[in-house]
Amino acid sequence: MRTRIAPMLAVSDAKAAMEFYKAAFRARVLWDLDGAVAGLEIDGAPFFLAEEAPKYGTREPASEGFTTVRIELLVDDPVAVQRKALAVGAREHSPVEEHKHETKGPQPIRRMLQGAVLDPFGHLWLIGKILE
Repeated sequence: MRTRIAPMLAVSDAKAAMEFYKAAFRARVLWDLDGAVAGLEIDGAPFFLAEEAPKYGTREPASEGFTTVRIELLVDDPVAVQRKALAVGAREHSPVEEHKHETKGPQPIRRMLQGAVLDPFGHLWLIGKILE
């Protein structure tokens, strides 16, 4: 098995979160433990949901009023994906627009088309596409 990183997002209502991610990002549910914990994927990229468990140190960002993680969702059409997420309950954080970043390495400039939404549970999703 190759090493992968898959975030586990704390949410107040895992069943509602599953429905949101399916509608917004075409997520597919891989498994569901009675609605409290679930595994999902977006085009083969796995992530997990778990209902808030303060005794284990996990709270959803909406409970705390901030998030400490930005989730990068790279897609072919960031504009369409952001529109779909907004249509099903996300809030716009920033519009999709082109960004240029100076980088170190063989390619000194990295161009991206990117915008961001906050999902109903307080998670920040940066939706973008690397432009070559």
